[in-house]
Amino acid sequence: MIRMYFNPFVTRHLPGEGPTRAPMDFHKRLPGYAPTPIIPVPQLSRELGLGQVWVKDESNRYGLPSFKILGAWWATYRMLIKHFGQSLESWGSLDEFRRKIESKLPLKLIAATDGNHGRAVARIASLLGFGARIFVPANTTPARVEAIASEGAHVVVVNGSYEDALSQARIEQSPETLLVQDVAWPGYEDIPRWAVEGYSTIFWEIDDVLKERGEGGPDLVVAQIGGGSFAAAAVRHYRRGLQSPPRIIGVEPACAASTLASMEAGKLVTIPGPHNSIMSGLNCGTVSITAWAVLKSGIDCFVAIGDDRVAEAMRFLARAGLAAGETGASGAACLLELLNSPQTEMARQQLEIGHSTRVLLVSTEGATDPQAFRRMVGE
Repeated sequence: MIRMYFNPFVTRHLPGEGPTRAPMDFHKRLPGYAPTPIIPVPQLSRELGLGQVWVKDESNRYGLPSFKILGAWWATYRMLIKHFGQSLESWGSLDEFRRKIESKLPLKLIAATDGNHGRAVARIASLLGFGARIFVPANTTPARVEAIASEGAHVVVVNGSYEDALSQARIEQSPETLLVQDVAWPGYEDIPRWAVEGYSTIFWEIDDVLKERGEGGPDLVVAQIGGGSFAAAAVRHYRRGLQSPPRIIGVEPACAASTLASMEAGKLVTIPGPHNSIMSGLNCGTVSITAWAVLKSGIDCFVAIGDDRVAEAMRFLARAGLAAGETGASGAACLLELLNSPQTEMARQQLEIGHSTRVLLVSTEGATDPQAFRRMVGE
């Protein structure tokens, strides 16, 4: 099952300044920083008649199985500076930074999550000596709940969807209880914008590795949408300053394709639940307002897929040595579905996909639910 919306309003060159390397410079100062690998997957390129498929593997970022900590760290850091002043910017180690904020304690970080973002926020709270309270929707798998709790956070299971968990988290904000989300709404826009900036490290690393290898950049990028912040980071990176910018596909689950529906409606809309795709990190009924402003102009094609291709994509990636969870494999699943559907010829023509096309996928998470991974991959 696939739905597509080709964007007649897309622009390959967005106005304004592009992203800087400031978040990457910050990430490099943190203990445990290392660039994640970008891996060719020749089996997938042969299967789909493409020139090259690369996968950026985010299954181990600072010891966590997801990219989310990049945005959460940068957003938390910028939020603390906004709250407590520029003096926090001068530090040489995380221990020194922690000593600078000791006088501000007690503080607590809160977040709503389907798993990865909440665990990242909980890890940061632990490293800074803060408390953490994380709200999760009722359908969050036990493995993901346990992983968040293992970081020392108090986990609250909300009887409802991700949006219900987010509503509960918003209620608990206070001067000592700081909400860290990468999804924006009117009046809450700075922190999600900083989270998008934090994700830019992924794309700077890709640029640097491909340059070192003497390889050209991608012709086509597939970006997971969900709440929209990761896809917005991809658009911001590839839509400013490049002579030959790639085409960009945004992928969503069919049951939570709020951005595709918003494009069809010509305005931001909400998809009511239940949002029960196995691509749990993408089960968002409303896209972030700051992301929407970027995605509606910067994405060439919005694609909504069912769960059917996800296990196949996970197995493809596993054969290449990549342990990708369901959300992590959704970009590969989108590519498989797009190029094996009745609309394949139209998609190839509209997106200029040929036998020499270089495609970038990002596996945004590892096997965050090991039991589900073994069931689908058989390893």
